[in-house]
Amino acid sequence: MNSVQRSVLFSAVDRYAGLVLFFVSTAVLSRLLTPSEFGVYAVVNALTAVIAAAFQEFGGANYLIQKRELSRGTIRTAFTITWGISLAIALILLVTADVVSRLFAQDSLRLGIEVSALNLLVIPVSGTLIALFRRDMQFGTLAICNFASNVAVALVSIGLAVLNFSYMAPIWGGVAGSIVLAGMLLSWHRDFSVLRPSLSEYRDVIEFGLYSSGVSVINVFYNLAPQLFLAKILDLTAVGLYSRAINLTQVFDRLVTQVVNPIIMPAIVTKRAAGADLKGVYLDAVQLLSAVQWPFLTSVAIMAKPIVLIWLGGAWLEVVPLVRILCIANLALFAACLTYPVFLAVGRVRDALVSSFISLPPSLLALLSASFFGVEVVAACALLTLPFQAAVAIYYLSPHLALRPSEFGRALLKSGAVTMGTASGVAVCAVLIEAGALNFVAGLITALVVATFCWWCALTLTGHPLLGHLRHAAAGLAEMAPRLLPSRPVL
Repeated sequence: MNSVQRSVLFSAVDRYAGLVLFFVSTAVLSRLLTPSEFGVYAVVNALTAVIAAAFQEFGGANYLIQKRELSRGTIRTAFTITWGISLAIALILLVTADVVSRLFAQDSLRLGIEVSALNLLVIPVSGTLIALFRRDMQFGTLAICNFASNVAVALVSIGLAVLNFSYMAPIWGGVAGSIVLAGMLLSWHRDFSVLRPSLSEYRDVIEFGLYSSGVSVINVFYNLAPQLFLAKILDLTAVGLYSRAINLTQVFDRLVTQVVNPIIMPAIVTKRAAGADLKGVYLDAVQLLSAVQWPFLTSVAIMAKPIVLIWLGGAWLEVVPLVRILCIANLALFAACLTYPVFLAVGRVRDALVSSFISLPPSLLALLSASFFGVEVVAACALLTLPFQAAVAIYYLSPHLALRPSEFGRALLKSGAVTMGTASGVAVCAVLIEAGALNFVAGLITALVVATFCWWCALTLTGHPLLGHLRHAAAGLAEMAPRLLPSRPVL
């Protein structure tokens, strides 16, 4: 098993452990908090996430990972600029919290924003150290630290919700998780000198950050804008419903994309430095991602009702049509996690910003208009905006890879066949559930088994490249397993 495969393994352990905690805590919190209370949390989270995305790219993970020669001066400068900006923004949030709460006509937002501002003082520390661990492919260490942080988030959120802290429960949970993560990373890294203030290489950090933060802010704002629009135009219940629909739709990101995301950037940059053909690397990755994402999202769309009933409870059934619409819309984003790393690898981060400025403002305008007609229309808007964004990104990326549309289309043919094969099996289970032949729990379990069987058969029949990667990874795990098990003493 090579270093990239080991990194994927540790990253998977990290993300899946976090996903289990997320499922459990969400299921419990959905029964302790109302959609309106979730709406307050979602708006506070949206506001602070957009701001955090702005300063993190000034010396954040992407900058430190892509830097070919990383000196102590570079690390210290990156941390100093990031922390300085975050401190200024935290103070601005504290001062303007009351103004923002009046803007949305929700007094409850003020306390949430003030508490969330505490996160901004901790994130630069953990962000810098995470980048250094990722650069060195130390994903095992990151897995342990992230697990401790996720446990803290879950325990504090649920505990405070039981004590009737309402929407503040998950907000305080997030702060607790950030503090635990920073503490764990510091205890593991121990070289505190990299966090010493310095501005020796500020020009390079700021030059990269201006473009990179622009890309990050506009994309994060677009993803969170529907919740802000709904809060202002409709009500917090609509925000809570849409937020939960997004969470369910993004399960694939938590299962797959967030597992490979930490590895994509350093892996592509390394391959570029070694003179690899980036077009081949990109098309291979597109094939693999689409063969997993498309069947998964299609299956979730078909089984949305039993998933919502079992996970969130009957009070959240209004989420079902939103989930189905958003799953179909997100099929267009199968290559999204590759776009920015490839732009960075070919030295065209400016093009990433230009493509975002072309595709996202019209999409935001469409979302704003849709907000006046209800939460389902906002979700349906994604059926137009997400394919448009994907098309613009691929258009700008193609010249740098000498990528022709026909090559892109051929890379997706087998994944399309795998998706249809998987969806047909899941659809049969959905029909049996609606007919009353299976209850929701048995039907969902059956659908999972059938989907896995149909997916594997489709991969085999089409000869999809993913099959070879899975077999190779399984062989690597089998080879690695004896080293992970404790040895028995010889008698």
